[in-house]
Amino acid sequence: MPDGGSAHASDVAVRFEAVTRRFPGSGADQIALDRVDLTIARGDIFGVIGHSGAGKSTLIRMINALEVPTEGVVHVDGVDLASLPAAQLRSARKRTAMIFQQFQLLETITVLENVALPLRLDGVGRREAHARAVEALEFVGLGERTTAYPGQLSGGQKQRVGIARAIVRNPAVLLCDEATSALDPSTTQQTIDLLRRVNHEYGTTIFVVTHEMDVIKDLCHSVAVMSEGRVVEQGSVMDVFLQPRTPIAQAFVSTVIPQELPERVRRAVGGHPLWRLRFLDDEVTTPIVGTLISEFGLQVNILHADMTDIQDRTVGHMIIQVEGSPRQQEEAFAHLAERVVGLEEVVL
Repeated sequence: MPDGGSAHASDVAVRFEAVTRRFPGSGADQIALDRVDLTIARGDIFGVIGHSGAGKSTLIRMINALEVPTEGVVHVDGVDLASLPAAQLRSARKRTAMIFQQFQLLETITVLENVALPLRLDGVGRREAHARAVEALEFVGLGERTTAYPGQLSGGQKQRVGIARAIVRNPAVLLCDEATSALDPSTTQQTIDLLRRVNHEYGTTIFVVTHEMDVIKDLCHSVAVMSEGRVVEQGSVMDVFLQPRTPIAQAFVSTVIPQELPERVRRAVGGHPLWRLRFLDDEVTTPIVGTLISEFGLQVNILHADMTDIQDRTVGHMIIQVEGSPRQQEEAFAHLAERVVGLEEVVL
């Protein structure tokens, strides 16, 4: 099973250095990637999110050299794949594996043969290849479906076969190209849980591209936000959820944690001070509103409040309307700023 590249001394699994990718167009060249700099740590689950056309698919194809930079360099395990001759490139590509959105299974051979296929193409003997394929299928919970054909499986089972096929080669980096977008919510969560097991138990670096912020929230440790071929924001998933800086990051975060009030409410409260509070972990259960009322004499109207789990932590978000004297508001604002992870005045 995967060893996650543990024999390598470097802490960096993948590094993009000023990577640009242009494609010839009828007029000017189309720029798919524009001077992208990214560093993916070994053992990380790194997510890239963006709308269609943002450059995500081109980015992920750089890691196994299916695309090569027009400018810049991509290092995988310290190696510039684009610089390798064909024979060495084929060998280096075995250090990566990909999970696809549409499963990419061969319908005319069994589940076992699908999983063993990469090993057979590498010249591994049938008996050894099948033994390793059985081990991978048992890991993903399909040890009893070795003789089934893909057409006899559900979508979630097909994706688990795809994961087994991807990990059977012991990859250092596992690439996931919209791997959950064809699945229902329950099956998506099962796939996320399985990928987290792969990362946790084998230390495999996982690189995920998606347009679903829920996948980033539940699976990834780090995230980069892409728009028009550029990385516009990056950081830990927690930091981006708590303090999204760019409009596109704010829009993606709002699909999980709503950031704005409905227009009808905005019209009704226009002209009144509004505060946006963000809570983390124990702050969520602290009686903040009661304190504002009892200790500072403010009138408080809660306009919006919610909370969500981001992996093993709880994040809360609240928008409140406050009424009181300027001094009361100033003192209360200073009090809150020391007790919550994020506080700002909302400008309508």
